[in-house]
This record gives sequence, C-alpha cells and structure tokens, in this order.
Amino acid sequence: MALLLTGALACSVLFSSCLGSFTLSRRMLEWNNSIDNKYINEAVFIAFNVVLVYPLVFIADLIVLNSIEFWSGANPASTDIGTTQTIDTKDGIYTVETQAGGYHIQKAGEAESIDLTFEASDKSWSVESGGESSKLFRFEGEDKVVMYLPDGKEMPVELSQAGIYAFRQTANRLYMANR
Repeated sequence: MALLLTGALACSVLFSSCLGSFTLSRRMLEWNNSIDNKYINEAVFIAFNVVLVYPLVFIADLIVLNSIEFWSGANPASTDIGTTQTIDTKDGIYTVETQAGGYHIQKAGEAESIDLTFEASDKSWSVESGGESSKLFRFEGEDKVVMYLPDGKEMPVELSQAGIYAFRQTANRLYMANR
C-alpha cells in the first residue's frame, strides 16, 4: 500500500506539467551575472559549484520551493517582503511597501493610507482604508475574475480586452449613477 501511495504521489508531481519558476536558482544566477569582471564571475561560479552552493540551491528550489509553489500557487522565494518603491505621479508621490499579504500604499504628506491584501483561501484581493475593508475581486480559474461592484453585486469578467472593456463600461455607468 505504501509503495502504491508513493508511486501515485511521484506520478502526480512528475506528470503535472508544473515546471516551477525556480526563483531562488534564478536569483543566484542573476547575482552571479551581476559581477562585472568575467574572470571573477567564472571563479565565483566554479567555487559555488565546488562548495555545493549552486547544487544545494537547485535541489532546495526543485524539491521544496517548487513543490510549495505547485500546491499553494506562490513561491516563497519570489516575494520581496519589506521592499519599498517610491512612485511619482501627476497626483503626487506614493510609497508602496511590499508586505506578506499584499501592499501598503501611502501618499506623501497625507496621514491616510490604503492596504491591498490578498486572501489565498479564496484567491481574492481587498482594499482597506480608514478602518473599512471591501473586496475588490477574486480569481476564478486562469482567465476570469469576479469583480465586486459598489452596489453589492458581483460581475464575472473575462481577462481579455473585451472583458475589461465591458467591466469599464459597467463601472463608468455605476459611477455616473451615483453622482
């Protein structure tokens, strides 16, 4: 029984067509390629293979991180939690901080901020501001989302140019009706 279960588990992983993103391995390669001197670059590459840094990173990526990515849909090595970007727009300067569950957005000079949060259990994004939270949308498969409209209704939207255009028309109608 254990052999059958092990074989079924191995087949489900091997034949799942999930290659994985190999984020950790790619980051190591990008770091190595960032070394300007080609001789030092090659020396680091050889040294990291001799001391088993690259093989261990690859095995960790292959067995652990890509398995987590396959089952959860997110690779833990692909997030840059704590990084902050400053974005200058015509409406002002915004600071966007990457957090474990989403993003914190703050406009320069204002006390009010918003948080965009992702809920993995139902694959939805919400916005939180001023102590209030409301869902924006949730993913339905690979090519569709369900948008939550201000009037409380839900609208399925195909992730295509036509689907986005139809949603934009509905949102504009609701905006004009509420004015």
